[in-house]
Amino acid sequence: MENKTEEEVSIIKVSSLTCIDLDNSDLHQSAVLLKQACLDSGFFYVINHGISEELKDEAFEHSKKFFALPLEEKMKVLRNEKYRGYAPFHDSLLDPENQVRGDYKEGFTIGFEGSKDGPHWDKPFHSPNIWPNPDVLPGWRETMEKYYQEALRVCKSIAKIMALALDLDVDYFNTPEMLGNPIADMVLFHYEGKSDPSKGIYACGAHSDFGMMSLLATDGVMGLQICKDKDVKPQKWEYTPSIKGAYIVNLGDLLERWSNGYFKSTLHRVLGNGQDRYSIPFFLKPSHDCIIECLPTCQSENNLPKYPAIKCSTYISQRYKAVHAHLKQT
Repeated sequence: MENKTEEEVSIIKVSSLTCIDLDNSDLHQSAVLLKQACLDSGFFYVINHGISEELKDEAFEHSKKFFALPLEEKMKVLRNEKYRGYAPFHDSLLDPENQVRGDYKEGFTIGFEGSKDGPHWDKPFHSPNIWPNPDVLPGWRETMEKYYQEALRVCKSIAKIMALALDLDVDYFNTPEMLGNPIADMVLFHYEGKSDPSKGIYACGAHSDFGMMSLLATDGVMGLQICKDKDVKPQKWEYTPSIKGAYIVNLGDLLERWSNGYFKSTLHRVLGNGQDRYSIPFFLKPSHDCIIECLPTCQSENNLPKYPAIKCSTYISQRYKAVHAHLKQT
């Protein structure tokens, strides 16, 4: 066996994560498990979520059909200024210190559409979606809209347990002001190529997600790695496998801010192994005007807020612009 560097040895490890049963009627029991998972790694699985395997398989099949289209057809739905639509390969640069160019992935973003007469219709992250030609991909939009609503439902169920884990009322997050009109994006991803960290080549560079939580479905092709402690050097990376019938959930930076650093967002990345890989993450963020400030149960006289209060849409806009600003500089 060849000699391996410390990082090469560490990434062979497979992570062991807590599994949360969303069908468990004892929410407080689930909250205890979830709280420990959030303190340990910020990643966990959820099972008995109510999303059928048939619907998930259909969403993946439709995703593959879109990415198999000629580039000129995909470019007809190129992502607009509201971050809806198709993003070509190398469009995002998540880890500029270690990546030589953007991620080796392409994507398609579908977002939340509120009422046309609602207060957020014309605001960033709430505009109408753009869709592939139904003559080219019949049934595509209908499947994605159905899957989107199911993913949103599951995230709101997790938010109830998350609230209890933070010693809040079970419906603390599920209010019109917080998750009533969420900035919630579902992204279809297609990864290609073989990653080589020694050369700065990644399917997806190391990052933590921007929002509250992320619900991830993958096609089973190994590639996702997590770093449970982002402050330890050298970083230790572990593969996180897919489990049939389960979703992977991870915390985002907004929840870390909201909890005053009590719960941590988790660094993760994707390494390609030469196989095509597909995933469908659902990124949940609060409503446009929701003010993110230290939660009441995370405050104490000696524990001053580590982060200033900020409006959700302002924070998300800043993070999105930073990702794409790096590309313009390279």
